[in-house]
Amino acid sequence: MPGNQLHMGESAMEKELIFLVEESPEGGYQATALGHGIFTEADTFESLKTMVHDAVQCHFDDAQRPSVVRLHFVKDEVLTV
Repeated sequence: MPGNQLHMGESAMEKELIFLVEESPEGGYQATALGHGIFTEADTFESLKTMVHDAVQCHFDDAQRPSVVRLHFVKDEVLTV
């Protein structure tokens, strides 16, 4: 696909942005971009995806915007043994 071609000096990782997604202690979800100062939160996971999309659109100009955003969901559970 022409839109997914990498330019000279550009790595695949520069075109992907990873968000760490966690359940918020207050309810809902929160997402933090790794390596960038982007944070957002929402009441539902579907709303969070929209908020992440909007935050990425606002944070990057067209030339620097990553082509892929990965949501890495982390859930801690403590088990008693």
